[in-house]
Amino acid sequence: MTSRPWLEHYPEGVAADLGALGFDNIPAMIRHAASEYATTTAFTQCMPNGMNGSLSYAQVDALSDDFAAYLREVVGLAQGDRVAVQMPNCLSYPVVAFGVFKAGCVLVNTNPLYTASEMSKQFADSGAKALVVIDMFADRLPEVLPATDITTVVTVKIAEFFPPIIAGVIRMVQKVWNRSLPPVTVPHTGLQTALAEGRKRKSDTAAGDYLTGVGPDSLAALQYTGGTTGVAKGAMLSHGNLVANTRQMVTMCGTHMRAGVEVVLTALPLYHVFAFTVNLLGFYHLGARNILVPSPRPPSNLKRAFENYKITWLTGVNTLFNALLNERWFVDSPPRHLRASAAGGMALHESVAVRWREATGTPIVEGYGLTESSPVLTFNPLGGQGKDGSIGIPVPSTDVRCVDENGVETAVGTPGELLARGPQIMLGYWRKPDETAATLTDGWLRTGDIAQMDDEGYFTIVDRKKDMILVSGFNVYPNEIEECIAAMPGVTEVGVVGILDDTTGEAVRAYIVAENPPPTDAEVIAHCRQTLAGYKVPKSVRFVDELPKSPIGKILRRELRDSVTATIRSQPEDRS
Repeated sequence: MTSRPWLEHYPEGVAADLGALGFDNIPAMIRHAASEYATTTAFTQCMPNGMNGSLSYAQVDALSDDFAAYLREVVGLAQGDRVAVQMPNCLSYPVVAFGVFKAGCVLVNTNPLYTASEMSKQFADSGAKALVVIDMFADRLPEVLPATDITTVVTVKIAEFFPPIIAGVIRMVQKVWNRSLPPVTVPHTGLQTALAEGRKRKSDTAAGDYLTGVGPDSLAALQYTGGTTGVAKGAMLSHGNLVANTRQMVTMCGTHMRAGVEVVLTALPLYHVFAFTVNLLGFYHLGARNILVPSPRPPSNLKRAFENYKITWLTGVNTLFNALLNERWFVDSPPRHLRASAAGGMALHESVAVRWREATGTPIVEGYGLTESSPVLTFNPLGGQGKDGSIGIPVPSTDVRCVDENGVETAVGTPGELLARGPQIMLGYWRKPDETAATLTDGWLRTGDIAQMDDEGYFTIVDRKKDMILVSGFNVYPNEIEECIAAMPGVTEVGVVGILDDTTGEAVRAYIVAENPPPTDAEVIAHCRQTLAGYKVPKSVRFVDELPKSPIGKILRRELRDSVTATIRSQPEDRS
């Protein structure tokens, strides 16, 4: 790339390049923040009814030291061993995640909604030796563990670190009212016990040894993604990748992110790379107070958080912002201290952006990234320079270009595959050299997305990855669902596509060719629920005589999607 026209639109004081990272690894960045903001509240977990618990920067630092010592001195893990973490947003998450990093181990983020089958595949592929899991989902473990290398299980309570009386009330509600606490029937250790054991064994000398040789190029996390093919792969994110992207994001926001002042509402799950880097690492680095909400559904779960805390920043996906705009309590009393909001994970609809600004009187900007880029690649500048419908401009130290099918850079305004290069680009895919070679070329990441750049250096996505479906910001890949449905008796062929949905942005629809008698819609959906996370389960099923195919017999999903659009357009207007 011969020019960077976007540099003209950087906020005042933002340099084109980051320069030195400043930290060799994530623990160094974490410890610096803990030293700077020791007495400041780092995390507050707010339940839907307002019950809450908090930890200061000093407490998170000490507790994560305890957990690091537990992993190394008690469990006996070595540098580079993988630790799977499976929990919703809660106070335990930063303690455990930071402890994994401080132990010199590798974090494997896992969606708590995964079924036993999905857990088994990810844990086996990563080679995780330890698992930290919320106790609400521990009933899946007897089926999961035999297929993995996991020998240590640590269980976490949702109200861990809450004041004792409040924690007791929440625990009682879970047991008696909600009945959401299954018995844990595998050998396990409670988090508090693990921390106590680690505290007895920790020493400053040993803690330093854990990180000997851990630098910017060392593996920090395996963040699983379908990439551009839909086959689950662990994106290898290094300490340098995550430190760089944290600093890129903070730098790009300029004076709109104030050190030691901001209060960010984290409704997106921390196991998702967007919230992981932006909310967890980014705002912690800034000395912000992070308000953790275990689940944003229904959106009324956020009401007490907005009422009880002076929220200055909110990150989310389009469906979250849209849902809040449809809540009377939010529109009638918008957050008075809000300064800005950032959207990612899926396209921000222009209508939602306009309504958000009208309702809150504050800016909302869209960014773009991939798991493979830690994730932020581009961002709309705050301060009136953003463009609705655009994914913005590249963050510092990042080059982005569009190329044609021959790899030649396209002209301004001409679509092409979006390629990116920068310090946030992953090391590669875990134990998948062929997939890595197909995705990384001479340092450039092939995103699989079609985009175009205008003459000011702003990029716009023209088309998403060919077959991927975005359900509430989560990537859903047809191959996995088709494989699941194809295993049903009587199913001959199946094609899966995404259809527009007012609630989730897109929803999954399955087209099936079946023998007589065919399975029912309900049977197909029930079958999928046994092995797939809820957001992957088809919302609708259609039985057809045949599926469109290419000359070599490949099912043409694009034609299926086009047929959906044509059907919608041909429906007569309802005049009743």
